[in-house]
Amino acid sequence: MRKLSLLGSLLTLCLTGGSAYAQQVDLAFGVNGLSAPAGSTNSSGVLFPTMSGGAYPGFSGDLLLKHRLGVEGELFWRASQNVYGGYEPYRPIFYAFNAIWAPRLRKSITAEVMAGIGGESLRFYTPYPTCDYFSCTNYVSSNHFMGDIGGGIRYYVWHNVFVRPEARLYLVHNNVEFSSGHAGRYGISIGYSFGR
Repeated sequence: MRKLSLLGSLLTLCLTGGSAYAQQVDLAFGVNGLSAPAGSTNSSGVLFPTMSGGAYPGFSGDLLLKHRLGVEGELFWRASQNVYGGYEPYRPIFYAFNAIWAPRLRKSITAEVMAGIGGESLRFYTPYPTCDYFSCTNYVSSNHFMGDIGGGIRYYVWHNVFVRPEARLYLVHNNVEFSSGHAGRYGISIGYSFGR
């Protein structure tokens, strides 16, 4: 019984090591801009601002498995607070989990096409902290479900280091705080590929 257990463990280790060799992990940091439709006023005279503007730094990473298909995750936030309605500071945060296809076009160029789901977290900052048993915060969140679609082009500039122009379309469900439920994020990231 012990020999079968040892043999099973060795076989699992060999299979895992062989499949790990075929995988690729890419990590990147970038700065993007956000573009959305202009602000609007409803029939009651309430102004709904635009989500446009600001610099959005963030991180992304993917795991490519078989046939250049894999999974990707990203997190981007507005670098500075904006003012909502002329008086309340806020900051949007976008996160997504995507399916990705990254076909190699040339030795130093790889395309990325992705789509998935995620969320928008709007943090409205208050002048006083709110505390619970574990921590204190100085904001109230408004969270919305989101779908996203986008892509990029990775250009390997030196060994496994790449520069990636990128664009995403965010489709935010029930985004009642703003004039529109969609926004485009576009910019550039720099990253590194492991196992390329």
